[in-house]
Amino acid sequence: MVPSLVFGNQHWSKAALALLADRVSRGLQALGVQEGGTVAVMLKNSPSYVATVIACKRAGVYLVSLNWHFKAGEVEFLLKDSGAQALVVHEDLVDTIRAGVPEGVALLVAPLHEDADHVARQAWPALGQQGEMLPESQRFPFNAVVYTSGTTGKPKGVRRLPVAPEMRAQVDAEAAKVPGAVYGTTPESVALLSAPMYHSATMSFVSHACAVGATLVLEPSFKPERTLQLIAEHRVTHAYLVPTMYQRLLALPDEVRAAYDLSSLQQVSSTGSPCARELKLRMIDWFGPTITEAYGSSEAGYTTFITAEEWLAKPGSAGRALGSAQLSIVGDDGQELARGEIGLIYVRQPAMPDFTYIGRADDRQSISRDGLVTLGDMGFIDDDGYLFICDRKSDMVISGGVNIYPAEVEASILTMPEVSDVAVFGIPDAEFGESMAAAVQLREGSTLAADTIRQRLREKIANYKIPQTITFHDSLPREDTGKIFKRLLRAPYWAGVDRRI
Repeated sequence: MVPSLVFGNQHWSKAALALLADRVSRGLQALGVQEGGTVAVMLKNSPSYVATVIACKRAGVYLVSLNWHFKAGEVEFLLKDSGAQALVVHEDLVDTIRAGVPEGVALLVAPLHEDADHVARQAWPALGQQGEMLPESQRFPFNAVVYTSGTTGKPKGVRRLPVAPEMRAQVDAEAAKVPGAVYGTTPESVALLSAPMYHSATMSFVSHACAVGATLVLEPSFKPERTLQLIAEHRVTHAYLVPTMYQRLLALPDEVRAAYDLSSLQQVSSTGSPCARELKLRMIDWFGPTITEAYGSSEAGYTTFITAEEWLAKPGSAGRALGSAQLSIVGDDGQELARGEIGLIYVRQPAMPDFTYIGRADDRQSISRDGLVTLGDMGFIDDDGYLFICDRKSDMVISGGVNIYPAEVEASILTMPEVSDVAVFGIPDAEFGESMAAAVQLREGSTLAADTIRQRLREKIANYKIPQTITFHDSLPREDTGKIFKRLLRAPYWAGVDRRI
């Protein structure tokens, strides 16, 4: 299936987008790319990106999405590690990354601007309009190679295993249920995306819109008021937003927020990072019961889901098992824990084929237990089957032998009206091993003293959880999905220390 596409002031019909996807397919075929091969993409949000996704999905070609902000060295690692045969790249990015393109990797340079009305007469350089299209694949329905975010170490490439052709129909039917619930899009939907397509969650959002033949409203980047304009103008029914976008939307003046009709919205999906309770409550109050959340990973796919109504009854929860997903909470001794006890979260989503880490068999084996995998998240399941995530194990702070979960402290600090963003993490402490530190970003024009933060926290959480070190920053190093690169904030404190968190 192919969606119709709105990009800027351009309206791409399904036929025009399909023609561009055919062009890409012919170009890849001419380069010798075949089913099971690998193509990297370094494109900004654009019709070219969507067309390349369609072409690779149809042909069972593994697609590696690169952050278009990457420099040559970062690109070189990913191209070599993934074994990419070609790199599809926007023309304005070529000079920045050319030195990092290994010998033997072909460059397919895409123009920055494409005209939907004249696509039949246009061609990318090196693609042309002749040659055969890649044949449709039956073995690789899950073709995205996703690299883990790298917030806690060197990124690892997650590659799905092929599916036997006779199992394709069954796998497709089961797998469609997961994004169908998480994103909610149907052929009649109008789906809005302004987050970068190179993230695994946004790529999944786009892929599902393509699969069902929805109308996709794609933006080059996120702008708060522009988002409201698009929802009202195109009667958007489904959108993908993350907590940092929520913050920027809520920061708009009341009169701006009230000026747009958002009544067409049916479901807003958020899957990239956890959302603070107060922030989510404000969004539900404004957008109505459209705000949903899913917990998942590049490795396991989506494993839990929660609606706004459920979340209001179970605030802070990541939801219940999605479809036939399996959840297990495991203690330090490797035994499954009882309901309500905090431990390591292990999951499995049968709707997703198994995966490998490219070139890292030991890493793949190390996260497995009884057919389930863990990504280091800590949490518990309540008596009603709802999962609550406390933190990543790698972020957990052990101070004086007591486990402290930074996410709880962060959520408390984010309730302070002066605070725009915050990261809490562990730093060396001669007496307790570790102590808590907080990096705080204030809202523009706001002032707040560290002692005031501590005083307010004492009213909300136990004293031992309160950060003794609080620093203020103009901005925090966040990914577009909302995840903070805490290792960059920790690094100065742990320099010269043997043990690192």
